This record gives sequence, C-alpha cells and structure tokens, in this order.
Amino acid sequence: MSLALHWSDWLAMFGHFLLLSLLSIGGAISTAPDMHRYLVDRQHWLTDPQFNASVAIAQAAPGPNVLFVALMGWHVGLNAGGPLTGLLGVLVTMLGILLPSTTLTYLAASWGHRNRELRWVRAFKQGMAPIVIALLIATGWILASANVTSLKDWPLIVLTGVTALVVWRTRLHLLWLLGAGAVLGWFSWV
Repeated sequence: MSLALHWSDWLAMFGHFLLLSLLSIGGAISTAPDMHRYLVDRQHWLTDPQFNASVAIAQAAPGPNVLFVALMGWHVGLNAGGPLTGLLGVLVTMLGILLPSTTLTYLAASWGHRNRELRWVRAFKQGMAPIVIALLIATGWILASANVTSLKDWPLIVLTGVTALVVWRTRLHLLWLLGAGAVLGWFSWV
C-alpha cells in the first residue's frame, strides 16, 4: 500500500488522536473501534490486517498496551513512504493519544484525591464503570468480527464466550487462558 500524505493529513491524524485521548477512559484500547473507523474505513491508511496485527502484537508484547497506537502510526508511516515516515507516524499518534489524557489524568487525580470524600466524586467513579465496560466490549467486537466470517467459525465464537465467562466469574490468571488458546490454535482446533 502506498499513500501520499500531506502535512494537513498528519495534522488531522494528530488532532483525531488528541480527541480520542480524551475519550480513552479505561485505556487507549477502548478507543480502538473509532481508530479502526478513522484509519481503515474512512481514510484507508491501514488495511484490516495491519490494524489487527497492530493490536495483537502490542497486546502480546510486554509493556503498556498503548503500544498498539505506536504500531498503527508506524504502519501508516510505512504506507506513506518508509522508515522515517514510520517514525513520524509513531510520534504523531503517540503524542496525540498521550498528551491530553496524561495531563487531564494528573490534574483530575490530584483534585479527586483532595476531594475523595465528596458524594458526587464517589458517584462519578461508580458511574464510569459501565462506560468503560461498554467501550471494551465494542473493542472486542471489532477485533472478533474481523476473524469470524460465518457460522462455520462457531468454535471460535464458543471459545470467546467461555473465555469471557471464565474471566468474569473466576480468578484464573489470564496467562492460563492465553496458553490454552495458543494450544487450541496450535492444533488447529479453533
């Protein structure tokens, strides 16, 4: 894929990631559906496989899960010209996603800690939980829908449901579930 991006395109992507940063309650992964809409569906700067690979690689790698944003920027930059533009893509997306949320988090956490006993502060914290859960479910739906193309993929659908149920109802460590998924995939059972 070869793109011709102008400075206005880089600035628009930076602005989009600035806005997404303010919506990233629960982490940057909660805004992945809108990143997909913007980068894949609207701008056509990434393909579905590049988008999914960015998320999968970053989630599998040790370190912060926000690394998928850097990989998306890297892929956009590579598609636009090569390694130097790849670094520009990393810079644009990472600064865009980190600056507003980091600043706001620091200021809000300082204020919230000073006022943690106020009733409406406690209510706000409790009210945010369903929003975070809904955004994470939307992210999972986007990632799963790229791999499930028909009902013949029913084992994958069942495995996803069982995994979600195990995570919700038990304290089993996620690495065991990842290992089980790797074994099932190794033997081509899913």
